[in-house]
Amino acid sequence: VAIKKFHSPLPCDQIADQKEFLTEVEALKNIRHRNIVKFYGFCSHARHSFLVYEFLERGSLAAILSSDAAAQELGWSQRMNVIKGVADALSYLHHDCFPPIVHRDISSKNLLLDLEYEAHVADFGIAKFLKPDSSNWTEFAGTYGYVAPELAYTMKITEKCDVYSFGVLVLEVIKGKHPRDFLSSISYSSLSTDVKLDEMLDPRLPKPSIQPQKKSVQGKKLELKFKIVE
Repeated sequence: VAIKKFHSPLPCDQIADQKEFLTEVEALKNIRHRNIVKFYGFCSHARHSFLVYEFLERGSLAAILSSDAAAQELGWSQRMNVIKGVADALSYLHHDCFPPIVHRDISSKNLLLDLEYEAHVADFGIAKFLKPDSSNWTEFAGTYGYVAPELAYTMKITEKCDVYSFGVLVLEVIKGKHPRDFLSSISYSSLSTDVKLDEMLDPRLPKPSIQPQKKSVQGKKLELKFKIVE
């Protein structure tokens, strides 16, 4: 098993840790999905709190992609399976849970892989329940580089927040690193751009066996459209 310990020496941090602890327990206690980390139980004490999960042998996707040796073992078929697994988990959280759950922190560090490279979404400490009687407004939270840009000024939580983070994660899996430079090059005034396939693929892996013609996506170019969510 894996054990997550909450302990902060400062009173203000203790309050934040307790809130994260209770949110994670509430989110995980009733959900069951093959692509969400299994939650076994918890222990709460005045000074320490613990969460007990299943142990995922290969660790986080972030750690794998940061290691050349580990990244080379994560081939294209495994990477596509990782993407599918996260998509299935988010579909379950958004459409099969009541109330729907928004994870709010989908990132490579919160995605754990088992021995078979099956993806498991973890860390529900800042998850949000979309209750009908709630305004669903909240403070800014999440991992820099994965947070939907509209949250910076609306602070309203919807499922679209996870969808944006998932899109960033997909690019990260394909490129083998966070696509921050690519995302920053996309402006709202230019909603499509020509991108060579070689520029989008992780250079540590051999090219996929089925390649689009002229080494480009959809024949000539990869068209990415970013819609500003109002």
